[in-house]
Amino acid sequence: FRAALAAGLPVTESYAHAYRVHFYEDGGFKAGLDATVYAPNYDLKFKNDTTSYILIQAKPDSRKQTLTFELYGTSDARISQITNHKVWDIKPAPPDLFQDDPTLPAGVTKQVDWKASGAKASFDYIVRRNGEILTEKTFFSNFRPWQAVYLRGPQ
Repeated sequence: FRAALAAGLPVTESYAHAYRVHFYEDGGFKAGLDATVYAPNYDLKFKNDTTSYILIQAKPDSRKQTLTFELYGTSDARISQITNHKVWDIKPAPPDLFQDDPTLPAGVTKQVDWKASGAKASFDYIVRRNGEILTEKTFFSNFRPWQAVYLRGPQ
């Protein structure tokens, strides 16, 4: 999503995550600058409206548990800009949820989901080339508050 935005390509289909994903924001990215891909229901689509081919290179890093996408192509002088990023209506995460799991040893607790505050976020995306506006769009996210979930072995 961010690679397509940075390249100035029109995003034709995107879906915000249902809740804030901590590793995006922990990595220095702002809330709302992410998109969900979850087969078969949610997809991310963008259009190559340039006159040249684009190479999409995926770089997995199993040590860091990351997947980075790089887009390569011939510049057509377009410039993309993200402005007016806002986060508002922040709601605290619900209390932690503990669920009994008989497959865990007695006294062992295992975290399987992490809490996230809810919020609304938006940003404006504009792409220009030689003063002409090619794309102008506002993206919105509505993140639900999410509770941490822990599994625990029998007491």
